[in-house]
Amino acid sequence: MQRLPVIVGFGGVNAAGRSSFHHSYRRMVHEALKEEDLAPMFEGLAKLMGKEEDSDRQAMLDQTLIRKIEPQTFDINSVKTHRKTTMQADGEAIKFQTRKRQLPTELPENWEVEDLGGGTVNVTVKGEMEVMTHDSYTPAVTSAAQLPTGFDPAALYTSRNQPKGLQLAVFGASDAIHSLGMDWETVLEHIGPDEISVYAASAIGQLDDFGGRGLAQAMLKGGRVTSKQMPLMLTQMPADFVNSYMINSVGSTGANIGACATFLYNLRQGVGDIQAGRARVVIVGGAEAPIQPEVIEGFKAMGALAEDAQLAAIDGTEQADNKRACRPFAENAGFTIAEASQFFILMDDELALELGATIYGSVPDVFVNADANKKSISSPGVGNYITVAKAMALAKNILGEEGVKQTFAQAHGTGTPQNRVTESHILNEVAKTFDIEKWPVAAIKSYVGHSLGPAGGDQLTATLGVWEYGFIPSINTISKIADDVYDSNLEFCMEHKAVGDKGNQMKAAILNSKGFGGNNATGLVLSPHTTMEMLEKKYGAETIAKYQTKNQNVKENAKAYDEAVIGGDFKVIYHFGTEVMEGTDLKITKDGIELDKFKNQLKFSTDNPYSEYC
Repeated sequence: MQRLPVIVGFGGVNAAGRSSFHHSYRRMVHEALKEEDLAPMFEGLAKLMGKEEDSDRQAMLDQTLIRKIEPQTFDINSVKTHRKTTMQADGEAIKFQTRKRQLPTELPENWEVEDLGGGTVNVTVKGEMEVMTHDSYTPAVTSAAQLPTGFDPAALYTSRNQPKGLQLAVFGASDAIHSLGMDWETVLEHIGPDEISVYAASAIGQLDDFGGRGLAQAMLKGGRVTSKQMPLMLTQMPADFVNSYMINSVGSTGANIGACATFLYNLRQGVGDIQAGRARVVIVGGAEAPIQPEVIEGFKAMGALAEDAQLAAIDGTEQADNKRACRPFAENAGFTIAEASQFFILMDDELALELGATIYGSVPDVFVNADANKKSISSPGVGNYITVAKAMALAKNILGEEGVKQTFAQAHGTGTPQNRVTESHILNEVAKTFDIEKWPVAAIKSYVGHSLGPAGGDQLTATLGVWEYGFIPSINTISKIADDVYDSNLEFCMEHKAVGDKGNQMKAAILNSKGFGGNNATGLVLSPHTTMEMLEKKYGAETIAKYQTKNQNVKENAKAYDEAVIGGDFKVIYHFGTEVMEGTDLKITKDGIELDKFKNQLKFSTDNPYSEYC
């Protein structure tokens, strides 16, 4: 019987705040919640933002979600650049003095150099001289979904000039691991050292001064490339950091890249490992910090981002409404870039019950299909029809003909004119096929923007919140669906939609991602109550009762962690240079490998998978 991958922990941060224990979800739907649910959210958000108290709630609301790019990110009024200038002497020649060591290795043919001694030279240039002069500009795009104002992940551990994307990965994975409510060593005591998988990535890599940008610009700026910039810019680094500095893993690892579908690609790998028995515990996630001038200019050149002038034109105003920059399925102009980190811990169902882990839901499968031949690499194709339809077919097989109607869709919902047409048509056609009259559709990028690699993680975090507090988040930036959107069988949530106590009216959700280049992915996520019903049927009421007894202590530990973070103790995990193993710290036998830093032995399989051939 195939093992069911269940979600037992999650954490991270995005423009709405910390992910674990539904803090960021509560920020999104705060209008619908009771004060008893809001108070700890605002208290924790205040500490995250470096505030002493949470008395000014409106300020915290204003300094979260999508908004105008703030100085903590970069100065939009003075983005540094260079302008190429050709100088011509107003007379016989151009003359200047400089330090001898600042001369180029290869002197231009029209330069004459006179040594003045003391390391100084006179330079005479006959004819033209090309120079780069400092300049600045204000970008056409000034909206982004930034981390809450004042939050600095680098200040929470010894970050050693790491790119921001990796700082976010460390924070997000730490948050997820602590959310388990049990020590990581306890988990390791119940599994083999190689029964862990870690799949995490960024979609575009780390592109700030400590990563790709620094690498590419150092020599052009007259600086030097550092030893860290090349390796730390790579897209698989979020996974590598988790393995090497956080959980001491010798299990499987990888970084699947699928543009905006990257998170779901990695989730698929983790789910597959649990289903096949290759892993019993999986950490899946992603981190991205793309709010950089060069990245914004790149997407702007593609016509992908919502520019200020376009937003103002839609509203008939002179100034753009930055907070409403992302408008999924309405009249819109482009997506809004975001930064985020999202990590999830999954176990096979048997291990989760054995450990008493809190079960937030389950992921029976994730589907990935390409677009086939098409006219342009950036245009949508048929692949996403296939992934959504496959996910819904599986939902029907698990939940039944009526149960599949008790689902909702977390749309990719980027806020681009093309997406609103293509994705609405996909969702609408699938809803028709499965006889769903009004399929609820959420689009949380209206709150937290498009974080590229971790975007699917943003969707999953919000989905788990629905099954705790009972509201599907509204598409909060729009007042009307665009005329070219297909919606005969869809219900785009224009207000927070109540779906029962702990969301019990929704048995499952569809998470959809459409990635640049034809990278389509759709995941089916089952609610915690649906998951527990399935587990009781498989294991029996007595086993579930024993599990619930064990789970009480786990929940208490998890609550203690949450309360500590709300109080400002963030407990970031980062072990640099500790418990390092080398070849002398292991013993290889015919049965397996004994590792010095692990209690359990890594066991070799005794099966011959090709016995029929031998």
